[in-house]
Amino acid sequence: QVQLVESGGGLVQAGGSLRLSCAASGIIFRIYGMGWYRQAPGKQRELVAAITSGGTTNYGDSVKDRFTISRDNGKNTVYLQMNSLKPEDTAVYYCNIQGSGDWGQGTQVTVSS
Repeated sequence: QVQLVESGGGLVQAGGSLRLSCAASGIIFRIYGMGWYRQAPGKQRELVAAITSGGTTNYGDSVKDRFTISRDNGKNTVYLQMNSLKPEDTAVYYCNIQGSGDWGQGTQVTVSS
């Protein structure tokens, strides 16, 4: 069955960096678009970044120029490099297969001021 496993979250000071990873199994990874979403307490889940099977990317307005999404089809993994982190980036970050209802378990990112 489809499985998405996120990792790389943690506690970081404002201005710092983290790199999230999402390892996928049970799918032909290279043919799917992938996305990173986040959900902060009391807020709706929002798109952070997405990447198509061809490598085209798009970003939420609040993370443009700070975050970078990439993928390694040989490792069935999608990454999210997060730089210049802000306290408002604090959330649980989830990996998603675009257009599907498949989600990972999430990884917590906490940015202290």
